[in-house]
Amino acid sequence: MTLTTTTHLNFRGTARHALDFYRSVFGGEVTLATYSDFGMPAGVPGADKVVFGRIESPAGIRLMAYDIPGQDDPDAAATAGSTRRENGTTVTDRTFFQSLQAESLDELTRYWDGLADGAVIVEPLAASAWSAGFGMLTDRFGVTWVLDVQE
Repeated sequence: MTLTTTTHLNFRGTARHALDFYRSVFGGEVTLATYSDFGMPAGVPGADKVVFGRIESPAGIRLMAYDIPGQDDPDAAATAGSTRRENGTTVTDRTFFQSLQAESLDELTRYWDGLADGAVIVEPLAASAWSAGFGMLTDRFGVTWVLDVQE
């Protein structure tokens, strides 16, 4: 038996834009279906929002996304919590971080540069005691990423 796990991200009206952004960073294909695709009348508010979205890249990135019904708030920071570094520790009220590991600093830097566009940098990408490259950021959609080079 083979199991896989895929992060399922919940957005407040920005799932389509988030999936397009992640495709621009990681490559791959996006598939999505809207609430109207599943029977919601086209004139109902939110019918055009994403009920099922997925990105899968050749590099192995898999993310799912959907828009929470009735929740249209594009201010990701207001809805997703916050994360900061303080006295060498990470202080957060978030329930999870998305981890991304690469085999080399060059590969990691490409993804970092893409995710950093419009992001809040929590910890700049740099060598650390445990990795040739480590950094944290909260992207423009409110997802906090922990990036590091695999040792």
